[in-house]
Amino acid sequence: MSIFSAYYHPQVEKEIIFDTNRLWCSKLPLILELFPEAKVICCVRNIAWIMDSIELLIRRNAFDVSRLFNNPAERATVYSRTEALSQGSRLVGYAYNALKEAFYSEQSASLLLVDYDLLTKNPAKTMSLIYQFLGEDTFEHDFENVEYQEPEFDNRLQTKGLHQVRSQVEFKPRTTILPPDLFEQFNSLSFWTETTNSRASAIVAKAKETVKNDPP
Repeated sequence: MSIFSAYYHPQVEKEIIFDTNRLWCSKLPLILELFPEAKVICCVRNIAWIMDSIELLIRRNAFDVSRLFNNPAERATVYSRTEALSQGSRLVGYAYNALKEAFYSEQSASLLLVDYDLLTKNPAKTMSLIYQFLGEDTFEHDFENVEYQEPEFDNRLQTKGLHQVRSQVEFKPRTTILPPDLFEQFNSLSFWTETTNSRASAIVAKAKETVKNDPP
C-alpha cells in the first residue's frame, strides 16, 4: 500500500486516477484487496487485426530493427514475428493471457471490456456506457481532436508510431496484409464475445449463434 501512496502522492487531491498498464489484469486480486472500488477497463480487438496492425507498422519502418523482437530469427518473416508476439511473455500474448485470467476470475465484475470496432464506429455512445460503468457523469469529448503519441518511448523500441493516435476517432476498413492462414489462426481467439462464464461487463458484439436444422 505504501508503494501506491508514494507513487500517487503528487495526485493525492484527485478523486479518480486512471493508470494504464497491460499487467493490471493479471493483478486484479491484489488491486481489489487494496482498492475494493477499483475498476479495470480493457479495450479489446480481434487478435488477427492486432497482429495485422503491428505487422503494418513494422513494414512501414523497414529500415529500423524493431526491438519488439529479440533476435534476427524472430524478425525474419511475418510468421516468426507473429509467433514471437503471441508468446505468453510477449507484447500480445501476455496481455491476452492476463485479460483471459481476469475475465474468468472471481473478480471479473470489476472488469469492463470495450470493443475497438464499436468504439471507433460510435465513440460518443461507447464513452457514455463507459461512464455508466464507472458511475460517473458523462464528459463531452471532442472526437475530432484526439491526438496522442510517445515518440521517445517508440524510438527506444525502434518502432516509430507504435503509440501514435490519429486525431479523428473513426473506423477505417481495409484489407489485411497477413497471409490467409495466419489471419485465420488468430481470428478465432475473441473469447470475450461469449460472456456466459464471466461476470465482466462488456461493450462488444456478441458471438453469432449457429443454428442447426436437423433433417425431418
